[in-house]
Amino acid sequence: MKSLAKFIISTLAAVIVASCASNKPSTTIKAKSSTTKTSTSSSSSSSTKSGAVTKGKASYYADKFHGRKTASGEVYDKKKLTAAHRTYAFGTVVRVTNKKNGKSVDVRINDRGPFSSGRIIDLSRAAAEKISMVNDGVVDVEVKVISVP
Repeated sequence: MKSLAKFIISTLAAVIVASCASNKPSTTIKAKSSTTKTSTSSSSSSSTKSGAVTKGKASYYADKFHGRKTASGEVYDKKKLTAAHRTYAFGTVVRVTNKKNGKSVDVRINDRGPFSSGRIIDLSRAAAEKISMVNDGVVDVEVKVISVP
C-alpha cells in the first residue's frame, strides 16, 4: 500500500512539474505568434498611405541571405529591387532616397526587418547598388510610400 501511495504521489508530482514546464513555452510561443501575426499583416495602416514619408537609416542584406525565404514566403533574390520593413504591408512599393547623394530607387516590401536599432528599412543588394550605398553600409534615407496593395 505504501509503494502504491508513493507511486501515485510521484506520478502526480511529475504531472504537475510537466504541466508547469509546458505552460511557459506555450506562453512564449503565443507571444511570438501574436507579434508575428501583427507585424506580418497584409492590411495597410494609416501610416502606409500613399505619399507617407519617413526618415532614418537604411542598411542592406548580406549576400548570405540570397536564396533564403523571406517573411512573405518569397525567396530573397539579391538581384531584385525588394526590401524589408517592420510594418508596411507586403507588396507596398516605396521610394528610398539616399540623403547623401540624392539617388532614389523604388522597392517592393517582401520581408520584415530591419532588426537593428535605429534602422527603418533593409534593402536588397541590387537596391543598395542603385543608390550607391554599398560601400557605406548604412546611410540616411527618406522612404516615401508610392503604392499600397
